[in-house]
Amino acid sequence: MTYKLDELAGEAGVAPRTVRYYVQRGLLPAPEFRGKDTSYGREHLARLRAIKVLQQAHLPLEEIQARLAGAGLDEIERIAAGAPPVAPAARCAAPEEAAGAQAPAAGAPRGGRWERVEIADGVELHVRSDAPERSRRIALDIESRYSTLAPKGSR
Repeated sequence: MTYKLDELAGEAGVAPRTVRYYVQRGLLPAPEFRGKDTSYGREHLARLRAIKVLQQAHLPLEEIQARLAGAGLDEIERIAAGAPPVAPAARCAAPEEAAGAQAPAAGAPRGGRWERVEIADGVELHVRSDAPERSRRIALDIESRYSTLAPKGSR
């Protein structure tokens, strides 16, 4: 199904201006056509509904964008349906990509604070507080992938 801007906004319960703003911010992909024939699809509606659910969970737009960044349509629809929010669905880097991540130069100052990401009972990752956003997303992606396999308190 395709929607015109006003139809999409009405279905999602937002103003057309909000849709344009989310496209500009990167929370929504650009529509398929430009001009008077601009059309939006199922993914746009699902993303708008997911954004609304995550906003109701008091998440800021930056966090919502991170959570939806690598999510597929099924995951977005799951969130839109009111399933509990999980860690950002950013794409997990392939080993060769992770190896290419920038490490601090030898002797470079390192942050003294670490954040703990609990994966399952007895399993956790540690992320330096000054780690690049990409590194944080990798850790949260790992958490989201494995938290459904081994829910906390299940072992």
